[in-house]
Amino acid sequence: MTSLISKSTSSRLISAGLFSLTFNAFADPDPNSLSSDSPESSTKDGWFATVDKTQEEQPHWMTPLVTVTPRLEEEYRYDQIIQNKTGGTTLTNNGGGKGLELIPSEHVEVIIGQPGYMSNQTPKTTTSGWADESLLMKYRFLSANEEHGNYIVTGFMGVSLPTGSTAFTQNYTITTPTLAVGKGWGTRDQGVNVQSTYSKSFPSGNQNIFGEPTVWNTSFQGHFSNYFWPEIETSLTRWEGGLLSGKDQMVVTYGILFGRIPLEGRTRLILGVGYQTTNMSGFSTFGNGWVTSARLAF
Repeated sequence: MTSLISKSTSSRLISAGLFSLTFNAFADPDPNSLSSDSPESSTKDGWFATVDKTQEEQPHWMTPLVTVTPRLEEEYRYDQIIQNKTGGTTLTNNGGGKGLELIPSEHVEVIIGQPGYMSNQTPKTTTSGWADESLLMKYRFLSANEEHGNYIVTGFMGVSLPTGSTAFTQNYTITTPTLAVGKGWGTRDQGVNVQSTYSKSFPSGNQNIFGEPTVWNTSFQGHFSNYFWPEIETSLTRWEGGLLSGKDQMVVTYGILFGRIPLEGRTRLILGVGYQTTNMSGFSTFGNGWVTSARLAF
């Protein structure tokens, strides 16, 4: 138990350190420390000019708790996911597989996931360890901001690498192409939007166990009073092949996000929490749970 607490604490300390580094790196620098024509200043200004141009060309919605947004974002994100299963088992994911999101060019985003630290606690035993590494690239095909149509279409290519601990690794590389779309109604200050993704995963081996699951996520999100973003999300998973072949699972998430709260310079804070339930699903891998999210956008 002491070892579990120590490792879980280490995971949180790593994330807190990355939060701090992100905040310090992207807050406004001391005007006396960098000249306006220094190489570092020019590189930073050029990078953020690209980020600002990219984000001005798309809707300004909030990234949902579960659904991966079709928008291109630049932020550091840390989630915690708790799932309560039958028989008194609780699975906790510290980190949620999120991490650093960057916009290196106008239509592209890359996400470097921070492997979550997992804890599977039963009435008799507790197993803990790291999940697999995940990477994701987005390419935005079409977009228009709130004044010019309020929509977006993006493609993703994700990959999960078998780097995790024995109890939590998938043991094989998993590739997941995704189509993501979104449509909004309203202004930048208030309105509603729908964001949706459709993906299919292809494991490099053990298809007779994993199968090829298809996931359809949709977020119904509102925006009012500057910082409030209530939402309802649905996540439908259908397994084709493998041990769960022919089974469907529907997860519903009731959540709210608060943000983007100005901190220093470009840095803005986003916080979110959501309750998940599978009571609308005939089959489920867990009963209910919670998702919390903290992000530093820059």
